[in-house]
Amino acid sequence: MSFSGVFARMVELIGEAAITIRHHGGTTQEAAFGTQPNIPPARPQGSFPTLKMPTARGWREDEKPVAAAGLKVNAFTRGLRHPRWIQVMPNGDVLVAEALFEPTPIKSVFDYAMLSTMRRAAAIGVSPNRIVLLRDRDGDGVAEVETVFLEGLNQPFGMALIDNTFYVGNADGVFAFPYTHGASRITAPGRRLTTFKPGGHWTRSLLTSPDGHKLYAGVGSFSNIGESGFDIEEGRAAIYEIDLSTGKSRIFAHGLRNPVGLAWEPRSGALWTVVNERDGLGDETPPDYLTSVRDGGFYGWPYCYWGQIVDERVRQDAAAVARAITPDYALGGHTASLGLCWLPAGTLPGFPDGMAIGQHGSWNRSTLSGYKVIFVPFADGRPSGPARDILSGFLSPDERESYGRPVGVAIGPDGSLLVADDVGDAIWRVTGATSATA
Repeated sequence: MSFSGVFARMVELIGEAAITIRHHGGTTQEAAFGTQPNIPPARPQGSFPTLKMPTARGWREDEKPVAAAGLKVNAFTRGLRHPRWIQVMPNGDVLVAEALFEPTPIKSVFDYAMLSTMRRAAAIGVSPNRIVLLRDRDGDGVAEVETVFLEGLNQPFGMALIDNTFYVGNADGVFAFPYTHGASRITAPGRRLTTFKPGGHWTRSLLTSPDGHKLYAGVGSFSNIGESGFDIEEGRAAIYEIDLSTGKSRIFAHGLRNPVGLAWEPRSGALWTVVNERDGLGDETPPDYLTSVRDGGFYGWPYCYWGQIVDERVRQDAAAVARAITPDYALGGHTASLGLCWLPAGTLPGFPDGMAIGQHGSWNRSTLSGYKVIFVPFADGRPSGPARDILSGFLSPDERESYGRPVGVAIGPDGSLLVADDVGDAIWRVTGATSATA
């Protein structure tokens, strides 16, 4: 085992001891889920934050996630290189962005501990920096074709197609590429539309406006709570609106620590996002969340969370706290909810209208959370009930190993639900249990 691996194991053992001390005499906390979550009081972890991540093992040949009752799952493809996000093209091609968090300069022992832990969890390394194309020619629910669609990118994530232009959300900005319908590869150079600061939360999700005139892009914060200074956070923790006719961009909403998945709710026409909240305050404090996004809205980061609950670790701005919007739906503490797509009623049997959410899984809590794909039902444009599982089984029973970690979700060309799994290096396909294919 390498020194980094030994160090990561030592950090894990120290973390387990710290967890035991923190929980001595305590009780297991209720998961902070729903429109009225029970959020425990903050318990700052100080210089010894909880670091708990499973070792990445991957799936053996005959293994796969556990589908909920009435559903089944098959591998649309395996053997990818850290697949993160999915874009389904009009001709049925499935594009997958392969990217990875790359190491940053180490400034402290904690940085080394965190990076060593992330490396053991296969969450850091040399980024593939490409988009691959998958094609299911015979309609059996398994991709027979895999080719490189676009390469030489900078941590690509979000993708969008409008007319004859293909857009990519790189860590450092949004780029536009000429595209011919049905093409299996893009070789022409891209044109920069925006410039974003790289580093920190690097994922740049994209969503097209219903009329095709605008793009929306999620840009996460550099840090946890602005501990590196607020200058580096300028223009971050926000969702941008890009006017494609003028090329101008503006901040549509801010105070969103790491807004990743973006989706439209068709009844109200509202923009929704899933947001990863801050670390270091406890297992369920604060919860990640799903929320509608208002033009000009401020959602609290870094000063406060879940409305006006102040984070005492941050230099405060009372006016900002006063205008902070309370999110719509809590998704549990540190679940790393990343993937988001609208799931119309009937897409999966027994599931009404709602949102499918890929929960990548926690690292900053004593009992792991997330590591599943869930569904939040909607009625009249709002969340309308408890969440339920779509896929689970990504973790070993003792939480020491991860077989996979779900990220992006999208409706496939055949109406199935596709799930990107960046530890399992697979795209999973979910259908009804009585579906004829796969």
